[in-house]
Amino acid sequence: MMSDAVRAVILGIIEGVTEFLPVSSTGHLLLAERFFNLGEGSFWNSFTVLIQLGAILAIVVIYFAKLWRIALGMFSNPDDRRFVIGVLVAFLPAVVIGLIVGKYIKEVLFNPWVVCFSLIVGGAILLWVDQLDHNPHEHDATRFPLLTYLWIGVAQCLAMIPGVSRSGASIVAAMLLGADKRAAAEFSFFLAIPTMIGAFAYDFYKNRAEMTTDHMGIVAIGFVVSFITAIVVVKSFLSYVTRHGFTLFAWWRVIVGTLGLIALAMGK
Repeated sequence: MMSDAVRAVILGIIEGVTEFLPVSSTGHLLLAERFFNLGEGSFWNSFTVLIQLGAILAIVVIYFAKLWRIALGMFSNPDDRRFVIGVLVAFLPAVVIGLIVGKYIKEVLFNPWVVCFSLIVGGAILLWVDQLDHNPHEHDATRFPLLTYLWIGVAQCLAMIPGVSRSGASIVAAMLLGADKRAAAEFSFFLAIPTMIGAFAYDFYKNRAEMTTDHMGIVAIGFVVSFITAIVVVKSFLSYVTRHGFTLFAWWRVIVGTLGLIALAMGK
């Protein structure tokens, strides 16, 4: 039997690797739980949400200087203030949709069939968008028009369907709205901060009675592993997509989704 600590390490690595890539961290975690018995039950469902904060902390560390400058300047610098408003505008649709249909989505759509189909469809869309001749005119993620931020936030809501990918939806929307690949990826990082902190706080409060001392230790292991893994992945990801685009990740989605469907059809 695999120990809980080993499960926490493996799931932490999966979370750290996939959270900011356009491949769906939730989808990969659900498939890992289904096919490799890496944690089932209410605690492990909460665990996969709670360790996302470790990945988010990685973004805060990497972009600390920029985020600190914006935080200090938002009361005196119009550009910094507009960016903060833009992030909040992009975050708002997820809050509204989550409160209205979040419970329904978890009850109905959180199953491996939906994940696999979403991975394949999302991979095909990402491949198509990556090959378009965009002629991008937005090169700074902190300077998008407010309406662009809003539409990216609306697109992010699609990621409530497991397998779609929060970062993938926001990256595709940003590129279709004129952002270059690096700026699109960077804004998906910034938007993840309030989105995932909100999800963490809500899930932690909802399941606080289950957080025993042992459970907190397991969460801490997953948190640290996802934090370290995410730092490595984010730094590599930006330089890679700037040169090569998203084709690799599109095919990754298609292959994982197809293998998952084959396994499900075989009764796994």
